[in-house]
Amino acid sequence: MGKVLNSVFHGALLAALIVFGACKQDVKLGKTVRLAFAEEPPTLNHLLVTDQVSNRVLGHVMEGLTRYDHKNRIIPAVAEKWDLEEKKATFYLRKDAKWSDGKAVTAHDFVFSWRKVLEPKTASQYSFIFYPIKNAQKINTGKLSSDQLAVKALDDYTLEVHLEQPCPYFLALTAFSTFLPLREDFYKDRGSRYAAEASDLLFNGPFKLTEWKHMASLKMEKNESYWNKAAVNIDVIDVPYITPDNRSRFNLFKDNKIDFVELNTETIDEAVKGKHRFKKFAEGTLFYMQFNFAKGRVTANKNLRKAIKLVFDPVTFVNRVESVPGNLPGISIIPTTLKGVSGRFREEFPMPVPKPDLALAKKHMALALKELGLSKAPSIHWLTGDNPTSDKQSQFIQGLLKKTLGIELKIDKQIFKQRIAKMHAKDFDIVAAGWGPDYDDVMTFADLFTSWNENNHGRYKNAEYDQIIREASATLDAKKRMVLFDRIQKIVDRDIVALPMYERGKVYLTSPRIKGIVRNPVGSDPSFIFAKIVE
Repeated sequence: MGKVLNSVFHGALLAALIVFGACKQDVKLGKTVRLAFAEEPPTLNHLLVTDQVSNRVLGHVMEGLTRYDHKNRIIPAVAEKWDLEEKKATFYLRKDAKWSDGKAVTAHDFVFSWRKVLEPKTASQYSFIFYPIKNAQKINTGKLSSDQLAVKALDDYTLEVHLEQPCPYFLALTAFSTFLPLREDFYKDRGSRYAAEASDLLFNGPFKLTEWKHMASLKMEKNESYWNKAAVNIDVIDVPYITPDNRSRFNLFKDNKIDFVELNTETIDEAVKGKHRFKKFAEGTLFYMQFNFAKGRVTANKNLRKAIKLVFDPVTFVNRVESVPGNLPGISIIPTTLKGVSGRFREEFPMPVPKPDLALAKKHMALALKELGLSKAPSIHWLTGDNPTSDKQSQFIQGLLKKTLGIELKIDKQIFKQRIAKMHAKDFDIVAAGWGPDYDDVMTFADLFTSWNENNHGRYKNAEYDQIIREASATLDAKKRMVLFDRIQKIVDRDIVALPMYERGKVYLTSPRIKGIVRNPVGSDPSFIFAKIVE
């Protein structure tokens, strides 16, 4: 989310490519848009979602208190207005917000959902994102019961939230998928089956999921109970294909069977030769090598990580491997797209471009071998995806480490869902990871390696790092926050917590048949909730 990429090899980003298209108007269904997903959504239970693919679906079938508009601004959704104070927020829900079965969406649905996320038995990977709310962390760590969460339904349509401390980005959090509502009676009725199939879900967004054939297809139809249905022009979003093959999706576009396709290194040259006019989009997703710090893992050795860092050149990687217009070398754990004090954070707090040094890398490798008690370079378990892009990246890293350091990279290719499961289980030495922004604030990347963040899959732990994040969370002073975040990016670089590889830029083609597709670094992307088909 960010969601893991999702990204990824989410991750958000971990991220998977998605293709959108349109077919001619269907007599029964009206205006239909056809899509092709690169991956199966691992889960549509918003309590557990961490990836971009699932979030992309949820962004069309569910709605929280707020959402993002076409200019990446927070706008009213289920909440028609709100009052924000330093440590308190009050949301006033619209009375025409309905679930897909016609029942009202109430403040009680948000209270139930948020409590459920924080209950330890739920094991939500995103529970930490609620920590700005009073008592949230104590509930999540088992010190208080979930009914002690400082969130209260004053009546059916008024939600009151008390914060532990000032939180400058709290409003943006309410647009994130983990903050979605959940109706208690429906959830309890479905029990362990909740979100297993389309019929085991309830929707309050512009569309509703009506079909879900796992690993094959899914379909979303316009939700006639949606409060703003008059603004939704599409009747059906049909996903007849789920395929990781980039060229297959590009061929569908060339054959005029789909109307939107994202390009990569495999297809962009052909698109240029075909004189297709492509568009660019700065996605804001960062891909990086995440090291496992667990005891017994060779990657817990800093000299080994240092050696790997000194032979990896992100500029070369982007030029030779990820040679798509818009991709940028990975320089910092904080991407270039996020806001700072008055401009972009990375412009205000630049990081030096890494410079490879093979001689120095070999010295650190020798130290690592001595500390690890090894006579030769170790083999390393590299966890990655099972798509052509991941293959190309893995083969490059494998060749680089073998040639420069003598390291044998054992590539563990997994389908998207299984790769995420292995990340959560810490079953890797290095994972090819990705992270996309969950909300428009530097904190969405800066807190990624805190000791309490379940998305810190390598289990890096640093008291100084944790304290800096706590200080940044406790102040509304923009300058102070950004100075603290600058310290964070330098700690990540110093300790080699993760090794940035590249920032992904999207290059895509669209058909003139579809107008109004919205691209945003945060929220559901691409979004065509308010798109139109023009015949």
